[in-house]
Amino acid sequence: MGARYAIAVNSGTAALQLAYQEFLKPGDEIIVPDFTFPATASMAIAAGASPVLADVAPVSCTLDPASVEKVITHRTRAIAPVHLYGQPADTAGLARLARKHRLRIIWDAAQAHGAISNGRDIGSLPDVACFSFYPTKNLTTGEGGMLTTSNKALAAQLRLARSHGESSRYLHTRLGYNYRMTDIAAAIGIGQLRKLPAFLRARRRNAAILSKGLAGIPGLVLPQTPGGDRHAYCLYTVCVNSRVLGISRDELQESLAAQGIESSVHYPRALHQQPIFRHLGADRDFPVSTSLALSVLSLPVHPALSNDDLQRIIRAVREAVGA
Repeated sequence: MGARYAIAVNSGTAALQLAYQEFLKPGDEIIVPDFTFPATASMAIAAGASPVLADVAPVSCTLDPASVEKVITHRTRAIAPVHLYGQPADTAGLARLARKHRLRIIWDAAQAHGAISNGRDIGSLPDVACFSFYPTKNLTTGEGGMLTTSNKALAAQLRLARSHGESSRYLHTRLGYNYRMTDIAAAIGIGQLRKLPAFLRARRRNAAILSKGLAGIPGLVLPQTPGGDRHAYCLYTVCVNSRVLGISRDELQESLAAQGIESSVHYPRALHQQPIFRHLGADRDFPVSTSLALSVLSLPVHPALSNDDLQRIIRAVREAVGA
């Protein structure tokens, strides 16, 4: 990836918690996207900090720098952008914002193995990137995760923290956890790592076929990646504008299911709509994330799909919307 250090752990959630606790202390705030998996925010709480929600951009579904800047306070210490679905966040815009306000960045790259931003692998961005190796990801160890960084001191502390603060056998120098990756998981991961380039080529090829086949359908917004960026396509997620399309996201999903085509919703609720985080957005509006929760639908894009499979998906979507 171009980072100097990689620290294997037993889940992407553990990776986030370890990263947060190195940069945050009780009372600190970290800005997270309102549209993401709950771990991005909940691990900030586990580390003793307070997550602050910001809205996302409508096309990329990733953290909107303008929304971030509105909620920065004297307590803000970091930003946690998510490369959602494998789409790189606005790394340049967020990095400028971090420099301006002297903030750290913890990149949630759980879905973004192999994503490229401005010609650079997202795993090499400062300060630290957190990956998940859950079975649905581009690379899996069954269950696992990893942190990547080029900060030598940070890497050393992360290695201590993942294994009970043990600097040598039975010498414990700081608080730590049992967040080690198992040898079995690592063995699986080594095999997966060799296959990752081929997996990424297949996902990008499949995404290109889907985008070509679904292009021009009014009300169906397809994934779009700015020049210089490369989507990793952990998920191929479209947005359904029901007013224009004449069919809701849920109706489209039901139609595909009736034809034996599985799809999924990531995610049916924004964080401010989750009971555990509702208090964080009680006095604010999140128009983009609220809309996305009603409109996003992920279509199959995995490497095992054949050309016939892809054409079947395209036909099914077009038939469902009358295109």
